[in-house]
Amino acid sequence: MNSKYISLYGDIIAKIEEGTFPVNAKLPSESSFMSEYGISRDTVRKALNLLEQNGYIHKIKGKGSFVLDINKFNFPVAGLISFKEMAEKLNLHSKTIIHTLELEPPGSNMVKHLDLTNDKEIWKVFRIRQINGKKIILDKDYFNSELVPKLTKEICEDSIYRYIEGELGLQIGFSNKEITVEPCSEEDEQLLDMEDYDMVAVVRSTVHLMDGSLFQYSESRHRPDKFKFTDFARRTW
Repeated sequence: MNSKYISLYGDIIAKIEEGTFPVNAKLPSESSFMSEYGISRDTVRKALNLLEQNGYIHKIKGKGSFVLDINKFNFPVAGLISFKEMAEKLNLHSKTIIHTLELEPPGSNMVKHLDLTNDKEIWKVFRIRQINGKKIILDKDYFNSELVPKLTKEICEDSIYRYIEGELGLQIGFSNKEITVEPCSEEDEQLLDMEDYDMVAVVRSTVHLMDGSLFQYSESRHRPDKFKFTDFARRTW
């Protein structure tokens, strides 16, 4: 087994983490790595490909490889994207842990948030998102069971949105979102790797189908050092 590319991969990660290769910096050329480490171009490219797959660098054809911010990931505020889609897009090493999956009567808050009557039932789904070995997101989702009649552990571990659109044939349309920064709760401390952080970024959303039906209320709680929320705005006249 050729372990030379693993050695180069590890060395570059170490230099990124210690700041020798800062965020947005261009990495040395393939030829430079070949000369410094006494390795082939193919070995260098294997190491760079692995770095890109794991979210450390971004390769631009004809320009080189550039260092990404390893401490933050972009979560588009205006868009509707599932965690699974985001993780695949950013090539993150991620894992979803199902903490709660229950069908239950709605409390007064969920009656209000999902515009329900007290005789309806809701799916309560709490999922812990682990990225690069750290539990840093707690997603608390509530679904109208009339619109989403069945959920399983397998569906929740994969992608509920993929199931809703692919299996149920429903079309997710739009959402309203609110972002706040709040003190972390006992639940956050128990379920997430908060380390020394005592605040969380919280994104609360109500999500509608294309026909306007309200099917989901969610509260996504993020460790603040790992995420930045992005949006696109255009000035109108």
